[in-house]
Order: sequence, then structure tokens, then C-alpha cells
Amino acid sequence: MTQGDHAGQGALADPAAYDVIADRTDAYFNRTRAIVEHFGDRKVTYAIFLRRPVISAPRLMVDWFRAVAAKQGVDIDCTIMFPEGTWVGAGEPLAYVTGSFAWLATLETLALQQLGPACVAAHNAYQMAMALPHVRFMAMEARHCAGFDMQDQMAYAASVGSRAAQKEGALGFVGGANDATAHYFGTGKGLGTMPHALVGYAGSTLRAAEMFHEVYPQMDLAVLVDYFGREVTDALEVCRHFPELAATGRIGVRLDTHGGRFLEGLDPQSSYAVLERHSPGSIRRYRSDKELSYLVGTGVSAAAIWRMREVLDEAGFPHVRIIASSGFSVEKCLSMADAHAPVDVIGTGSFIPDRWSETYATADIVAYDGTPRVKVGREFLLRRNGG
Repeated sequence: MTQGDHAGQGALADPAAYDVIADRTDAYFNRTRAIVEHFGDRKVTYAIFLRRPVISAPRLMVDWFRAVAAKQGVDIDCTIMFPEGTWVGAGEPLAYVTGSFAWLATLETLALQQLGPACVAAHNAYQMAMALPHVRFMAMEARHCAGFDMQDQMAYAASVGSRAAQKEGALGFVGGANDATAHYFGTGKGLGTMPHALVGYAGSTLRAAEMFHEVYPQMDLAVLVDYFGREVTDALEVCRHFPELAATGRIGVRLDTHGGRFLEGLDPQSSYAVLERHSPGSIRRYRSDKELSYLVGTGVSAAAIWRMREVLDEAGFPHVRIIASSGFSVEKCLSMADAHAPVDVIGTGSFIPDRWSETYATADIVAYDGTPRVKVGREFLLRRNGG
């Protein structure tokens, strides 16, 4: 098999196989291994850290080290300094990894890939859940990821950040969008409502709801209501068609209005009026144009959520839940919290880091054969006991 064949296997290749590791690591690390083997191997200790505060999410990296150690018959000791789900300060060593220099040199690239992004995404998920502690979140990262490896990493990260928030009383992330990553959230199956494509296929929002309920009668009915631009009209039509489901809290209306228009019946002036009725302080506290757009702008704004709650309650459907999606980042969640938006569930993949440069984990050797040594300026990475 050629080098190109190895690379072409992608996620199907064994990530602990030596040829796969060699293909995917930086060339200068492979050359380092050859030099070290020529002049004599040494036992080294690496310190691994990030330059920004994060939530510790090291499990994928640790599992990979263990798989490599088992498959290659090498001794790798990975000591995690901050347990999974705990806060890690900027520059604090998250892990110390000790073993053969020849081996660890070739593992650095792949190890860092599995740590940095997960820690930052976990931090984002934690912040989202803490901003809206009474809201249930659903992880919808899959369609925004570059393949399953990234999807698996991001779902894991969301679960870690969520559990950290749940320890502080938040509801957090209760599931993911597909079966493959459901286990991270303690569920057997993926969660979800219905896609816009099904509504288009059915020809009307009500017909899509009827089709869904006929095939899945035991499931709660979560209806996507923005396809025809009649969020209010179609939500009420579905509720009136299924009054028993609405009365027992088994209907949810999902708002996914895109940023090119307002929710049915809203415009800038009426959006301001909605928030004046329910959360006047939020309009006076916004700090940027982006925050203002989250409150009264197009798409799924705080005003849109409040307006949907108004019309549902006025029509006699107080138990119908509101599900929101569309760009719910940390910042948008904070704005929703400030406006006390009455949202029950949020579907989001926006815990994926926006600035990928923030996810870069770094590794430096801090000891050779037990003797502390690190490049100038990184002395803070040395173990306090001198090891």
C-alpha cells in the first residue's frame, strides 16, 4: 500500500497504526525520530497546554495514547492535571506525557489535534448552558463538521461542557442530532424535529405534522414552522388540529427563521414593542449592533420568541413548547438570557469554535531522562516538584 493509499483511507484507517501515524504527522517529527534512534533514545516528558482558558476535555487524546501504547507495545504515561470537565487557566499544563522520545516525537501532531478543539468547544457548551440554565440544549454539530472525526470530537466536547454546567444546576445538553454520538449524552438515539425538506415535500406545515404523527405516533410532535413564512399561522393551525397533544405538552414549535426576514407579523418597530412589553431593560442594556440584532433583528430574535409565546398563550396553548435554532452561539445565548426569552429547547452546533486559532494546543518537552529542561520563556510549564 502506498502513502497515498494510507491517506485516502481517512477515518477508516486505524489511527494507532504506525504507518497511519507516520503519514499524518509533521515530517520534521518523523525526521526527529530517525535522528534520535540513530544517536540513542531518551525518556522525555512533554507538557501540553493551551493559551486560553478552557474546560478540560482530554478523554479522546488519552484513549488514543492508550491505543497506540497497546498496539505498538510502548510505554506511554499520560498524567492529566485537570479532571475532565474542570476549569483550566490559560497556559496551565493540562497534561504531562512521558515516554520514549523517538515515539512521542511522532505522536505530538495527532495528540494535539484531539485535545485543543475539544477543550474550547467544551468551554463554549458550558457557557451556553450556564447562560440559559433552564433551557434544554440539543447538539446539532454534525452538519457543520469536516467529517465524522470532527463530529465525534465536537459531540464529546458538548457533553463535557454540559455535564460541568449540570453540576451547577443547569439542564444543559440532553442529546445530540444522530445515533452515532448519542452515547455521549446517555441516550441511545439521536434527537430532532423535522427538516425543511419534509415540509416542502408535504406541501404544508400541517400536512408535514400529520405525516410525522402518523409514522411516529408515540413521539412528541415537534414542528418546523418557518418554511412558508407563516410561523404564527402555521403553529396555531397545527395546535388546533392536535388539541390533545397541545394540551399535554407534546407539541413543540421550532423557530428557524433565517436572517433575511422577520418572524411573521414582526418588523423593527413591532419587535421593539414586544420586548417593551416583556423585557424593557434588555433594550436599554445592549452593547453592540450584534446584540441588538439578537434582541429585535431578523431571524430568531428574542422578540420573535416572545411573540410566539404571546400568540400561543392567547390562543389557549400555554403548554406548547418553543424550540429555537439558527446561530445560537455563546453571545446569542447571553442576549436571550438578558431578554428572559421564553425558549424551552435550543438546537445548536455553534459551540464549535469560531476562531480556530484559539484551539491550538501546544506541547513542549520539559524533562530529558528526568532532568528538567525547557526552552527559554516556557519555564512555567515545569512541574513544581521538578519532575
